Amino acid sequence: MPDTQPLPCLTGHTGGRPVGAAHVPRHVSHPCPRQREPGMRFRTTTALRTVTAVCAAPAAAAALLLSAPQSRAVAAPGPCPAGVLALRAAAAPADASVVRVRVTNRGVRACTVDRVPTVTFGDLDGAALPVPAGGSGPYRLGPGRTAYATVRTVADPADPQVRRVDALTVSADSADPGRTFTAARLGAGDVIRVWEPVTTWWHRTQAAADRALGLQPSTTSGL
Repeated sequence: MPDTQPLPCLTGHTGGRPVGAAHVPRHVSHPCPRQREPGMRFRTTTALRTVTAVCAAPAAAAALLLSAPQSRAVAAPGPCPAGVLALRAAAAPADASVVRVRVTNRGVRACTVDRVPTVTFGDLDGAALPVPAGGSGPYRLGPGRTAYATVRTVADPADPQVRRVDALTVSADSADPGRTFTAARLGAGDVIRVWEPVTTWWHRTQAAADRALGLQPSTTSGL
């Protein structure tokens, strides 16, 4: 990029090289100005409680009503400990700019990961933008279950602004360090080309993750 051309407004911590527009994990600061969201109307629904008199009911029916079990609220699962998660990643055989990742819960209980994987690239600032756009939120991962995401590191590998790194890191939660994969381990060659990278949310199948990026699902994921 010529020195006279201003860099795009970048997100992420300072000190690294720019990646272009990037998703900011929850633990990374946001130096760029935020746009105000447009006004949004909310619909409030009032629940009405209906009281049924049972004083005229036979004694047996009243006893049955009083003995009915009370419903119990089911506690939502907590975040997955890093030790129970297995992360894998591999470049698509036909396109090294497409990286397919998966996370498996090896524990015996359901737990949650962030619904958007955090994917960072070498010493570049920021992380891949989520597709569709959205912030952090829980994604439930049952015991033994696997979730899938697809990453596109660069839209046009011939773009003159492309950066080159030798590894990327995938985390199922921005608070965890995640796992680093070298370009060679991914099957992407000597370097990973990066510019304005994007990632899908976690999906139940790899084909669904591919479709979220507009890619033709492949039976050969490389994983």
